[in-house]
Amino acid sequence: MQLRTWIGLIRSLAIYYNPVRQRQLVRFYRDLLSPGQLAFDIGAHVGSRARAMRRAGARVVACEPQEPFVSFLQRSLPSDIVLVRKAVGPTETMAQMSVSSLHPTVSSLSASFAADAAEAPGFGHVRWDRRQQVQVTTLDRLIADHGMPDLVKIDVEGFELDVLAGLSQPLPLVSVEYLPGLPDRTLAVIDRLEELGNYCFNPVAGEDARFLWPDWRDADAARSWLRGLPRDGRSGDLYARAV
Repeated sequence: MQLRTWIGLIRSLAIYYNPVRQRQLVRFYRDLLSPGQLAFDIGAHVGSRARAMRRAGARVVACEPQEPFVSFLQRSLPSDIVLVRKAVGPTETMAQMSVSSLHPTVSSLSASFAADAAEAPGFGHVRWDRRQQVQVTTLDRLIADHGMPDLVKIDVEGFELDVLAGLSQPLPLVSVEYLPGLPDRTLAVIDRLEELGNYCFNPVAGEDARFLWPDWRDADAARSWLRGLPRDGRSGDLYARAV
């Protein structure tokens, strides 16, 4: 493994395995998931979210195609977490992932993400320096294989809309990463969710593990909030709950 890839793995482990943050995530997921419910972690990376979901009592399916993370997950995840060594997208196929060895959290299957992100605040230091061929499955296939999830977390660096393109029915609860510098991508996700069903929304800033709003709000409120974010603001997760 190249030195840059090792550095990227070590950096991700240092960032995402903060013990305090992990305890906060477990408490957060316990409010969202009842024991025995099913959660999909799409873009599992180093598995911090998958482990927190499991500790909250959920059954977990974790999807991650990127090396060296998928090998790390295969060796380190608890045996009752189902690891799917695939990306998730609109069709079952093979695809090329643009990989940033030093900043692997921003590796993406989106053909346009690297170009768009290069113009956004916070990405000026990132270089996508290699490619990896990955196998792609769909949310519909995962549901057919594992059942309807009670929560789906999607964090796939600009590929969220493509993930939802492989879904033909509404999900009870889903979260997608939002990037303030690229709001149009999340706005398109809101449109797609509305095609599937009726949803209300609530954001989480960064890794705070708490909702920003005291109540769940409609799609127009979520759109207005996204458009009002400073382009150099923190990324986070936008949660959508079926109503």
